[in-house]
Amino acid sequence: MTETTKMPSVLFVCSKNGGKSQLAAGLMNQLAGGAVTVHSAGTKPGKSLNPLVVESLAELGIDITGEYPKPVTDQVLGAVDVVIVLGTEAKVEAPEGKRLEVWDTDEPSERGIEGMERMRLVRDDIKTRIQKLHAELTGN
Repeated sequence: MTETTKMPSVLFVCSKNGGKSQLAAGLMNQLAGGAVTVHSAGTKPGKSLNPLVVESLAELGIDITGEYPKPVTDQVLGAVDVVIVLGTEAKVEAPEGKRLEVWDTDEPSERGIEGMERMRLVRDDIKTRIQKLHAELTGN
């Protein structure tokens, strides 16, 4: 990377910032290894992270201890290149010129799959999308 090359940045958004956006951020951080600036936020931040999210990431060697739900701010929206909204609950308007994508992620609970089994399926769906996004952002 030359000094004039700006590191790509992405914001992952869900409603509470306790689940899917935290999953996506953890997965991107692991994959990018510092080559992408990663943010996560919620439109209506909850009080804590979903323990199953933390556990499902820990299974992949990803530690998100210290993370907490954060609100979407104009500052972070203005600072990132790409805004990814996970699921259909959160509604975000991306600033002019920003790339905005909505990922309608797998929802196993609609098929009666709950608990850790559900979380692994959600995680793996998001991981596949993260790998594609990472390749787009970094050219790798």
